[in-house]
Amino acid sequence: MSTDRVYDNSARAEAARATRRRIIDTAGEILLREGYHAMSVSQLASSAGVSAQTVYNAVGGKADVVKAVYDVMLAGDDAPVAMQDRPEFRAMSEAPDRESFVRAYAALCATIYERVGPLLGVILAQGAGGDTGLQDFVATIDRERRAGNTNALNALERAHGLPPELDHERFIDIVWAITAPEIYDRFVRRSGWSHRMYAGWLAEALVAVFARASVGPPELQED
Repeated sequence: MSTDRVYDNSARAEAARATRRRIIDTAGEILLREGYHAMSVSQLASSAGVSAQTVYNAVGGKADVVKAVYDVMLAGDDAPVAMQDRPEFRAMSEAPDRESFVRAYAALCATIYERVGPLLGVILAQGAGGDTGLQDFVATIDRERRAGNTNALNALERAHGLPPELDHERFIDIVWAITAPEIYDRFVRRSGWSHRMYAGWLAEALVAVFARASVGPPELQED
């Protein structure tokens, strides 16, 4: 007869998740209040009621913490579910036509920026400076945005097909630029636009870009 004991680690795992979430929530508050450069791991640990080593173990270094805060804000929660698997992304596939799909995607992008805009506004305002961790963060979210743009175009193609004239890569280039956080920051934080104004502008801009791209790329002179 085996004397091995089977331990239930669910309580420990739940406690670890709660600690991680407390660290992320606290970091978000500090970042929004004081900015990236003012936050240190030791300050974060003290504010969250944990040790600095716990911060490193649960989340990582300072740049990892910022990325974790960004990811939670972007998704609206900390569930390990990719954006393309979330209801708001899948709902685009239910749009009845291409234009409705593009408008649904614009609404999704606007919703994401409503969540992460305040954080990115702080980071954009202060700049990365010589902080390689922050530079890597900005580069990472740029790559992720482009991947998201590509996923959306692929979803549109599956749902409604794409015009044969559409230059996929050039279209992604343009959408990647139009949906940049710098654009949201300029309109909402720096120019005082409401979220609704930004969402309306983005929808019209993406519809216009898609309509223009669907008739073929413009002839551009390259050096």
